[in-house]
Amino acid sequence: MYRIIIALLIAVGLIGDISSAGDDEDDSSPKGALQALNDFIGEWKGNGAPEKRRIERGESWDETVSWSWKFKGDDAWLTMAVKNGRYFKSGELRYLPDKKRYQLTVVDAKDQKLVFTGQNKDGYLTLERVDPDTRESQRLTMNSAGDGVRFIYRYAHKPDGRTLFSKDYLVACTKAGESLAAKEKKVECPVSGGLGTIAVSYNGKTYYVCCSGCRDAFNENAEKYVKEFEAKKKKR
Repeated sequence: MYRIIIALLIAVGLIGDISSAGDDEDDSSPKGALQALNDFIGEWKGNGAPEKRRIERGESWDETVSWSWKFKGDDAWLTMAVKNGRYFKSGELRYLPDKKRYQLTVVDAKDQKLVFTGQNKDGYLTLERVDPDTRESQRLTMNSAGDGVRFIYRYAHKPDGRTLFSKDYLVACTKAGESLAAKEKKVECPVSGGLGTIAVSYNGKTYYVCCSGCRDAFNENAEKYVKEFEAKKKKR
């Protein structure tokens, strides 16, 4: 009976099609999905160390992690660069709309390309892969904390046939220029919606973008991004 009543109300135009409600707010495009990770964007000063055991001298290390947006036409993705990393050199994070999953392709210290896939849930991006030779499952977990001024990633593994993952190491990072990040928290990047920290200008007006990738995109088509940005502000 409930379904019949709803169908009649839709037919006479008293209510919209419930099945399509909320579609405008559910942006499953690569850019829309990756915007959930805007807190990753920027340069991070990190310290890595083994987990779950006493750290011996020489086992910890310092590294710098940098995240940035990249754009090509309607496509968008995030890049990761790691300076002095013990395990990783770089990475490329994409969202696959057809699979509704994130895909991170990293280059490790041995210049091997490793592909992890997974989901972003409850503030944690959890990605996994299975080594084709050993059948070992490997997991990367990433998250931001402290109102966007902390970035943490963990690595764990699970041998074939085991049920539980063993924690290997953790890298805890603090955003470079933390005080600036806190001060400019409300400055929005017109390209990605992230935290704007890099000044750009258009028609004599200054805007702030969050990374070099957004700066390049803005400079290539400033009119487009300014128009979208100003329209977005008027709707608030």
